[in-house]
Amino acid sequence: MDAGDRSLLEVGRIVKAHGIRGEVAVRLTADIPERVTPGSVFQTTRGPLTIERSKPFQQGYIIAFAGIADRNEAELLRGLLLKAEPLDLDDDDVIWIDDLFNAVVVSTDGIERGRVIEVEENPASDLLVLDSGALIPLTFVVEVEPNERIVVEAPEGLFE
Repeated sequence: MDAGDRSLLEVGRIVKAHGIRGEVAVRLTADIPERVTPGSVFQTTRGPLTIERSKPFQQGYIIAFAGIADRNEAELLRGLLLKAEPLDLDDDDVIWIDDLFNAVVVSTDGIERGRVIEVEENPASDLLVLDSGALIPLTFVVEVEPNERIVVEAPEGLFE
């Protein structure tokens, strides 16, 4: 199984090296602690990375991967996209990035606003980027039918 496998989900990204012992700061696409338990494996374009230990840190986690022993090795991982198999979670509140692409965005008044072409990271809230040029904070999403339809409750003036 490799990072190009279509059954894998994008679950995070390595943001930067942290400290001198090979640890890295990771930002997850969804804050699911089960993703970062020791022994969990992420697939990357550089091969699999196995978690030795992790701890919460700011908006993500500090993670030590097996075989990454110093800061120089950790620096080489910066920017890597992390993929993993879907977890069997019964959490209807989790929205996966892969569920959003190509979905038609509809406001609660029933008006189609465009199709999702990208999800952009933003400190306050990730943004849906629509083919119409609109940017919609994920906090306005009220319903998701994966890859089909997204209903948003947007404040007045967002689409003007």
